[in-house]
Amino acid sequence: MRTTTLFNDNWIFSEGFGNDALTAMRAGEAVRLPHNAVDLPFNYFDEKCYQRAFTYQKVITWQPEFEGREVSVVFDGAMADAEVFLNGEPVIAHKDGYTPFEARLTGRLKQGDNLLTVKIDGSENPEIPPFGGRIDYLTYAGIYRDAWLKITTPVSIRHAKIETQDTLSAAKGVTVRVDLCNPAERTLSGTLHVTLKDGEKVIASTSQPVSAVRQTFAFSGLTGLSLWEPENPQLYTAEIRLETEAGTDELSATFGFRTAEFTVEGFKLNGKLLKIRGLNRHQAWPYSGYAMGRRAQERDAEILKNDLKCNLVRTSHYPQSPWFLDHCDRIGLLVFEEIPGWQHIGGDEWKAESVRNVERMITRDWNHPSIILWGVRINESQDSHDFYAETNRVARETDPTRQTGGVRFITESEFLEDVYTMNDFYLGSEEMPGANHSRTPLRDQQVCTGLPTKVPYMVTEFNGHMYPTKRHDQEQRQAEHVTRHLQVLNAMYGDRSISGAIGWCAFDYNTHKDFGSGDRICHHGVMDMFREPKFAAFAYASQCEPDDGVILKPVTFWARGERNIGGIMPLIVLTNCDEVEFVYGPHLRKRVGPDRETYPHLPHPPVVIDRRHFSAQELGSWGMAWEDGEIIGYIDGKPVASVTFAGGAVPTRLEVAADEETLPAATKDQLRIVVRALDQMGNLLPFLDEPVSVHVNGPARILGPATLVLSGGSSGFWLESTGGTGPVEVTVSSPRFASQTIRVTAV
Repeated sequence: MRTTTLFNDNWIFSEGFGNDALTAMRAGEAVRLPHNAVDLPFNYFDEKCYQRAFTYQKVITWQPEFEGREVSVVFDGAMADAEVFLNGEPVIAHKDGYTPFEARLTGRLKQGDNLLTVKIDGSENPEIPPFGGRIDYLTYAGIYRDAWLKITTPVSIRHAKIETQDTLSAAKGVTVRVDLCNPAERTLSGTLHVTLKDGEKVIASTSQPVSAVRQTFAFSGLTGLSLWEPENPQLYTAEIRLETEAGTDELSATFGFRTAEFTVEGFKLNGKLLKIRGLNRHQAWPYSGYAMGRRAQERDAEILKNDLKCNLVRTSHYPQSPWFLDHCDRIGLLVFEEIPGWQHIGGDEWKAESVRNVERMITRDWNHPSIILWGVRINESQDSHDFYAETNRVARETDPTRQTGGVRFITESEFLEDVYTMNDFYLGSEEMPGANHSRTPLRDQQVCTGLPTKVPYMVTEFNGHMYPTKRHDQEQRQAEHVTRHLQVLNAMYGDRSISGAIGWCAFDYNTHKDFGSGDRICHHGVMDMFREPKFAAFAYASQCEPDDGVILKPVTFWARGERNIGGIMPLIVLTNCDEVEFVYGPHLRKRVGPDRETYPHLPHPPVVIDRRHFSAQELGSWGMAWEDGEIIGYIDGKPVASVTFAGGAVPTRLEVAADEETLPAATKDQLRIVVRALDQMGNLLPFLDEPVSVHVNGPARILGPATLVLSGGSSGFWLESTGGTGPVEVTVSSPRFASQTIRVTAV
């Protein structure tokens, strides 16, 4: 029977690499995977500090179950140029930092102890994508994803590809292609069994004798099955069992019944038009870079789906964690996944490696129903006919069930893919020196494509660097940031030929010195690096239907002197309510509806409260004394939500909130905790920037420094498990506020 167990513990990590690392355990630090070779400060650092060699070593002691079996170690991801050795002998080299690789140890293991050595070179090797030019993100060195010890029969199941047929019919079909692994080239014999299941319920089952390394099983007439949809992401399981004289091997894979097609009329999911409203995501966190565990990955997917109310995420600009993608399947978040790269195209070997990236990405992820499009072009690169003809060919040959896209920002780019995917940063470019065009949120697609007819088309980035905004920026800038996101979303909804728009981006991220604000951060997100929302986050969230959550977010800090000249108008209220009531002081009350004149196409336009809604006498009643205020949201004439503002905000309490009450202990995982300074009305104090101290008692540790500085009134950190179980107390203290203690449990 196959066993696949986590292989994350008891690694010895050291800096550098030499011949001594091949045959002897080096002095170093005991670490658990996922691991970041160099933990960086939050900002203002030299990113070259991790661009060098590192060594990971682990002793594998011979076990009786190794006898007569295939033994390997599978690495889900290591950045970037990895070489694996066993007892000083080379086993495998893998250049791609984003896809898995398997070190086969069969025939190399000896009785007693064996030394496994992994060399990681964090240098930006120009022969490896995405390197060779400048890239606007960091590629943190280390074995930053999980490792697994895999033990199988001599002939085993390599992988399974599941395709559905007659998906929209009452009687559905499934094809399961099973590829076998036979490294010793043994004579094939035995039996393959495939069982389709809904939970524990068997849907269908069949068997056939083993006759080749690739065999296909077809099922038809399957009834009573549900479609995979964002609102109901129904998953099924294919269980594959291989019986041979040497034993049994088993593998299972989840899948869903869904169709996904980009057309000239828009994107269709299961035959129905669906406007894509999404955000781009970098898989990076403060301090720990890429090296975050399962629950942290899953939480990002939940933020995108449940907090930001997106229906799609683009994995910019590389394949992302299997845990993240698995959770997208479970919660119904669509995915556009693409190969590593950023503008630069290298030489012949570089291109060959990129083509291999296409095949590796698709082979790893082809069973995910959440993935609806393969990105087979280097993000924002120039045209390269032969190169991109080959990436498209490999993608279509490897997975003919999905369309291809290729993200560009140059107009009239050669169209080799199935979907023309375009980064449209036209909004904001009117501010560039020498520009003389009007403010236009999105261009007509044919202006971008240069083609004589409409084609399947999606906007894959907008805003971002055209209007970087920090969470603690002046209110007026943040209101403009909100407006720009709303304008593009409105334009997208108003153009049937645009399948959707994916904003740049979900979260702020660390970057190279050549980009961002000089602090090694690109402040392009609608959330900051701690996943705390900027006002623009609610431009997305407010487009959901009220039964998915009532949104009421006034874009204001409620201070009359924060904006240029003064006042708080025009006051944007991001909401999915029918109307809002504006209350100022004891006498002034106004009901205002959504601004459908400015945003006619949005599902839920914002309410914009400005001088049009007040008489001169009412405006005069504002006076010199700044009063309390209230915004009340109404649906069907009934109040459903309200926000109250203090005319004179004072620091009142420190809020310490954890995303969950438990922290996984058996694996290296993380739990986010957010610290917020609040006023007497429970609102964030946006300009309170003071230090707070964090003390952790129990089987967990804080990632990053134990002294935080609130920025824009809040900050956050991740609590990481250290292997033990039991209660964990987290105390946050501040000179300004009473200390707060929360408790979670490591389980």
